[in-house]
Amino acid sequence: MTNIYMESMRMAWSSIVSNKLRSLLTMLGIIIGVSAVIALVSFGYGVRSDVESNISSLGSNQITIIPGSDNGPGARGAAGSMQSLTYKDYEAIKLLPNIDLVASLVSKSYTVVNGNKNWQTTVYGATDEYMEISDLTLQSGRYWTDEEYNKRSRVAIIGQTVATNLFGDESPVGQKIRINNQPFTVIGLLTAKGYSFMDQDDRIFCPFTTVQERLLGITYVNSIVVSSDNDDALSQIQTDVTNLLRTRHRISAKDDDDFTVRNYQELLETMESTTQTLTIFLGCIAAISLLVGGIGIMNIMLVSVTERTREIGVRKALGATYHMIIVQFLIESVTVSVAGGLIGILVGCGIAKLIPLATSMTTVISPLPVIGSFLFSVIIGLVFGIYPARKAARLNPIDALHYE
Repeated sequence: MTNIYMESMRMAWSSIVSNKLRSLLTMLGIIIGVSAVIALVSFGYGVRSDVESNISSLGSNQITIIPGSDNGPGARGAAGSMQSLTYKDYEAIKLLPNIDLVASLVSKSYTVVNGNKNWQTTVYGATDEYMEISDLTLQSGRYWTDEEYNKRSRVAIIGQTVATNLFGDESPVGQKIRINNQPFTVIGLLTAKGYSFMDQDDRIFCPFTTVQERLLGITYVNSIVVSSDNDDALSQIQTDVTNLLRTRHRISAKDDDDFTVRNYQELLETMESTTQTLTIFLGCIAAISLLVGGIGIMNIMLVSVTERTREIGVRKALGATYHMIIVQFLIESVTVSVAGGLIGILVGCGIAKLIPLATSMTTVISPLPVIGSFLFSVIIGLVFGIYPARKAARLNPIDALHYE
C-alpha cells in the first residue's frame, strides 16, 4: 500500500515538473497572497511600534494639564491663548499624594539669531523638574542654577537641531544667541532624542521665570506636567487633580472644567487598540488574495483533470483506486501551495525589510503572520484541491479511455 501511495506522489510531482509554466502561474496567486499578508501585517506592527514608542517617549506615566475644556461645544481654544492655569495651581498640585514630580511650562515660537544665522524654533520656559520628567540629559555644558532661576537669568539649553543650524560643527556652549532681540548665553547642549511626533531636538529650554516674565510677560502657565512612578495610581491622580483644580477655580457642579487633564497611559492603550485593529484589517485584506490564489489552484486543477482524462482512465483500468487518484491530485495542489507559500515568505520578508530602507516607515516582522499565512496557504491548497481531485477520482474508466 505504501508503494502505491509513493507512486501517486511520484506521478503528482512528475505532473508538476512537466507543466512548469502552469505550475508557476498557479503558485503566483499563493506567492502574492502570502507575501502581501507578511508585508502588510509587518507594516501594521511597525506602525504600532512607532506609536507606542512615540507615546512612551512622551511619558506613559505622565499626566498633562492644559487650559481649556474638551467638553464644551465647538472647537476648544489653543492652550497658549487661554489663561486658566496659574503658577499657584502648579504649587498646589505638588502637594497631592502619589505624585513624584510636577513641572510647569510656558512656550512660544521665536526666531533665534546667532550672528548672520537664524532659526525658527520653540522656546520653553520650564521648572527644574521638567528636565527629569522628560529625561532630558546633557551632551555638554550644565543645567541652570537655583540662583539663575530666581534671578530670571538669560541662560539657555539648546537641542541638537538648533545647535546644528546656528553653530554648525562648533560647540555652542558659552556662545551668545538672541531670542526676541534679547541676549542669552548657551549653557548646555541636550543629548539627541530624535523624532517623536515632532523633532525633539528642535527646542530651547530656559528657566521658567525667565521665559514667563522676560520674554512673554504673562502670569499664567501653558501646561502642567505630573509624573508618578506608580502607573496604577495615575487614574486616582487624574481624579485628584481634577477635583483640586475645580475647587481652586470655583467651578460649579453644572459647569464644565476650564482645563483638560490628559492621561498618556490611557492614550497609549487607545492607540494600541487602534493600531491592532489596523493590523488585523490589513491582514484580512491580504488574506483575500490568498483566497483568490486558492480559486486559481482549483481552476488550474480542473483544467488539468480535463486534459488528463485519458491518463486517469488508464490508471483506473490498471487498478488505481478512488483514494489513490484523490491522493495524487491533492498532492499536486498541496505541493503547489507549499512551494508558493515558501516563496511568498521569502518575498514578503524581503519587502518588509526593504520598506524601511526606501521610506521612513518602520516594519516589524513577527513569526505569527509568517507561520499563519504559510499554514493558511497549505490549507487553501488542500481545500481547493478536493473538488478537482474528487472529480478525477469519480471518472468512469471506460468513459475516460474513450475521451477525446
